[in-house]
Amino acid sequence: MLVDMAHRIAAAVGASIALALLNSASLRGAEPGRAPARQRSNVERLALAHLRAAHEDAERLRSRRASPPPMAGLHDHRCILHAHAEDSAHTGGTLPEMLADAKRAGVSAILLADHFRPPRDFIDGRWRGLKEGVLFIPGSEVRGFDIHPMVSILDKMQLPTPDFVTAVAGGEGLIFLSHIEERPDHSLEGLTGLEIYNRHWDAKRDPGSLIALAMKLTDPEGLAELQEAVRLYPDETLAFQCDYPQIYLEKWDSGTRTRRLTGIAANDCHHNQVFVMKMVDAETVALGTIVDKDSDLKQFKALLRPGIRQLTKGHQPGDLLAKVDMDPYYRSFRNVSTHVLAAELDEASVRAALKAGRAFVAHDWMCDATGFRFEALTAGGERVGLMGDEVKWVPGLKLKASLPVPALIRLLRHGEEVARSEGRELFEFPLAEAGAYRLEAWLQLDGEQRPWVFSNPVYVR
Repeated sequence: MLVDMAHRIAAAVGASIALALLNSASLRGAEPGRAPARQRSNVERLALAHLRAAHEDAERLRSRRASPPPMAGLHDHRCILHAHAEDSAHTGGTLPEMLADAKRAGVSAILLADHFRPPRDFIDGRWRGLKEGVLFIPGSEVRGFDIHPMVSILDKMQLPTPDFVTAVAGGEGLIFLSHIEERPDHSLEGLTGLEIYNRHWDAKRDPGSLIALAMKLTDPEGLAELQEAVRLYPDETLAFQCDYPQIYLEKWDSGTRTRRLTGIAANDCHHNQVFVMKMVDAETVALGTIVDKDSDLKQFKALLRPGIRQLTKGHQPGDLLAKVDMDPYYRSFRNVSTHVLAAELDEASVRAALKAGRAFVAHDWMCDATGFRFEALTAGGERVGLMGDEVKWVPGLKLKASLPVPALIRLLRHGEEVARSEGRELFEFPLAEAGAYRLEAWLQLDGEQRPWVFSNPVYVR
């Protein structure tokens, strides 16, 4: 849990080191051909003034949005992959809650990722198919993969990895490598694809922000500011740690040199980052989340955090002093999703589109990316391929992108930037050589470029 990690870090380092972590930014110098440089640390982004500025810029972008015309025969379905509900002790959300928030957020489909709990079979049919307009597809997070087999594989869960991959991927089964930071050298053989973004990784690699949150929660002014941030700028607050997923993209770019691999977003939602603070005594509070037992809450003393005395004043031991909900499903669904270009909203169509790579990842909280296109055209303008397709290189072949709003556009071949364009909704680039080409779109919020869209590649052979 984030609070547990923050408490352990704060206890292990001195004040000067903790402050250095708080003020540090994984800022990169601007280099030609590289992803745009960070301008602010995560802790700086969390300040109310910067949250407000980001929010106002996002509102301006949304007011300028104009979707490109729809593609004949294909619909842009916003899908959530790697989603948890009622599947473990550290998951706080329920399936009915997930459904209600999916409808509110405009989500078309949710591919569940139940934590494997034998002897329960995660493909049991209870939450499979359309429910009130939202498609549910069962699956599991297990053995370092997000898996969505067609039928039960309960008797194959202990097979050696190559045989397990084959069992999952049979027919229209889907299997994606998960949490790339934990297995950067894992084989991609036989996989449908891999996660190219995971919200959990942003949090896990950022100890400074975890300390900052713990300090805010145990100080009256800091707590009031955090509560105000969540009330006024909920999307911006959840997204303050979001960064360019370099480790994930390097793995993907390396793999797509030789094989087709669908990149997806791991929403990794649990609705478990609901921070609670309870009074122990006048000098002590206990901090944790709604999924923690009282005995597992971490205690903070007024000796180190004097504001605790003000927080406990007038209360009794055991009283709930604060509750801050950071990640309801609705907010998580807006934070990142995988847009799937499918013929119909049914399981067969969504599976086929994901397998084909007809998808892109988007941080929709900044601006709804529905309608984004990335396609291959002949010299005469005839479309010969979409994201995920293999296209034969011929003279005059070009790539074209259409976006709902102007953005900074980066075109990459095998992970290397080959073209950049700024402030345009349409982008065309003639191809001089074969390769796996993907596109990134970035939006400027509060004076810094932030990643918005990651397309799947067009494979030019």
